[in-house]
Amino acid sequence: MSRVKKLNKKLRLAKQSRRTKWAPFWIIPKIFGRGRRVHPGRRTAVKRNWRRSRIKA
Repeated sequence: MSRVKKLNKKLRLAKQSRRTKWAPFWIIPKIFGRGRRVHPGRRTAVKRNWRRSRIKA
């Protein structure tokens, strides 16, 4: 990939990178209860990895 990216491509890549984050820490007790130990990635809407799945950017 080139070093200098066009703005629209950069914005698309930035949007996709925001979709890979875990859910906030306070969501877990709210949904599952205080005693339950659940990984925050379980409540993420879109799970994407740079190796596993490609994006059309």
